Amino acid sequence: MAVLAIILFISIFILILYGYPVAFTLGGISMIYALCFLDPASFSALPPRIMGVMSNYVLLAVPLFIYMGIMLEKSGLAESLLETMAILFGRVKGGLAISVVIVGALLAASTGIVGATVITMGLISLPTMLKRGYRPELATGVIAASGTLGQIIPPSVVLVLLGSVLNVSVGKLFAAALLPGVLLVFVYIAYVAITAWRKPDTAPAMPPEEIRAFRSDDFWWKVIKAFLLPMLLIVAVLGSIFAGLASPTEAAAVGAMGATLLTILQGKFSLEVLRSVGRETTHLTCMVFIILLGATTFSFVFRELNGDEYLINLIRTANLTSNQFLLLVMIVVFVAGFFIDFIEIIFIIVPVVAPIFVEFEISLIWIGILLGLNLQTSFLSPPFGFSLFYLKGVAPPSVTTQHLYRGIIPFVVIQLIFLATVVVFPEVVFWLVPE
Repeated sequence: MAVLAIILFISIFILILYGYPVAFTLGGISMIYALCFLDPASFSALPPRIMGVMSNYVLLAVPLFIYMGIMLEKSGLAESLLETMAILFGRVKGGLAISVVIVGALLAASTGIVGATVITMGLISLPTMLKRGYRPELATGVIAASGTLGQIIPPSVVLVLLGSVLNVSVGKLFAAALLPGVLLVFVYIAYVAITAWRKPDTAPAMPPEEIRAFRSDDFWWKVIKAFLLPMLLIVAVLGSIFAGLASPTEAAAVGAMGATLLTILQGKFSLEVLRSVGRETTHLTCMVFIILLGATTFSFVFRELNGDEYLINLIRTANLTSNQFLLLVMIVVFVAGFFIDFIEIIFIIVPVVAPIFVEFEISLIWIGILLGLNLQTSFLSPPFGFSLFYLKGVAPPSVTTQHLYRGIIPFVVIQLIFLATVVVFPEVVFWLVPE
């Protein structure tokens, strides 16, 4: 029976690589195995399990955070942030790239939607950076990598899903991810600054006359306004969670309302915008939850076939230490990121390995942050890195796919080194986590 569970896992993985729909592959193949190899009486346990997942209060945060991110994309805040930061850092070598990293971090803490962030920054900042003489590799790499910060900086849909699958507090995951996320931003900035210092021609400063042309009498008011509005939203969402005033789901509702109010204040709100945001939110939410239904069915059948016990016994007989098993999982997740989406990895691989981490008595909060950092690279990993697709779609014709691939290599290396650092120094994760 246990061997059948492993065959089930492998067959689903292969079919997904062939391009079959994830949700229907997960649920459909699992049901075929269940009908063939399980006692029909065990099926009575599946509907309550599915309803338990679908009625999970924490998962209500997913559509609310998605709505918040898409609404903020429509508000025009990203454009004003990028323009303001470009002027503030324009005189510094690599200043435009540094401004992209900072704006990427602010948008991550405001929205958490990678596609919206990458597309917005690609449309606004990439032509400007290329016009100023930036190497295409550096310009595209900075934009693609900064856009993925929404994967780890809370509020993050990835962390909400990981919290649900690992059965840990999403609020604690948010608190644990905050410091690593901020440190990763500083590492990106340091890389850009060092690159600009060593090779000034790859990231030149903006000419002073252009900076003066951008400035106006109300420049500092524009700066305050550009930072104040998103910061108010960040404080409202994350502050209410960390202060214990609201659960992640309640804070997501606050964020959704706040994003709507900011769009109204920016003068960008209309009935058509609301319709568009509603359609996109519904589309993404349905995709996530249908995959979740399939994943719940797969997890149920896998455990009924004793797949989890088989893996635990396999690890025991292989005499793998907890660190060796952690390394193995991190490698599998990283390699899987080259071929399949982060949602699929969360719902297929994580439920299989989570019981083994529990067996090793490893903190699942720490594991959640390590997985989040690892999954962040899946947006950058060719050939299917979604950040690369998003950016290529809005890049000028002069920017080739080779530019994109070469540009993200240093940032993937940075993220892997940073991931290793968090493994060696787990206190980085637990510093802000409430007892």
